[in-house]
Amino acid sequence: MTDTIATGEAFEKRLPKPEELNPMTKESLAAAFAGESQAAEKYLVWAEQAEAEDYPNVGRLFRAISFAETRHARNHLRVMGGINSTAENLQAAFEGESFEVKEMYPAYEEIAKLQGNRQAGRSISYALKAEADHMGQYTEAREAVLAGKDIDDQPVNVCLVCGHTVIGDAPDKCPYCAAGKEMYKTF
Repeated sequence: MTDTIATGEAFEKRLPKPEELNPMTKESLAAAFAGESQAAEKYLVWAEQAEAEDYPNVGRLFRAISFAETRHARNHLRVMGGINSTAENLQAAFEGESFEVKEMYPAYEEIAKLQGNRQAGRSISYALKAEADHMGQYTEAREAVLAGKDIDDQPVNVCLVCGHTVIGDAPDKCPYCAAGKEMYKTF
């Protein structure tokens, strides 16, 4: 099975183009983008579960529909004008991570702590720490792009347990969750 997508002028003409949107339509598309994105990720997780339970064909169905949901999300993002230059995309990514680190996750972490939800607190803590890594990585990448350069050709490693992200070699032990080097996925 190949994972290619048709390209070329005929394909591009079929994609939705950014347009001026009234506020209610933009809000609707933003909600649809979030829902489609969540569905796509959820279906991938469910595909893994189906495959672990020895239902490979159900897993394939979940993966295929996840792919379709991703197409929907990308179309919505494109129409909303959410795809910009790489430097602008990096700045927007930094701002999103910054919000998560400075506002969202600290508040969520406090709620989980106050309510005695330890597993939720741990999940939130892992995300908070990894998001801080991402802020720095996006900043460095944007500086390179603004200087007309790409970032160095290095592997990017992500801890499968907590999401710790490191550019370069994976550490022997994750600094956030203590998972071993073998628990890192390399990109």
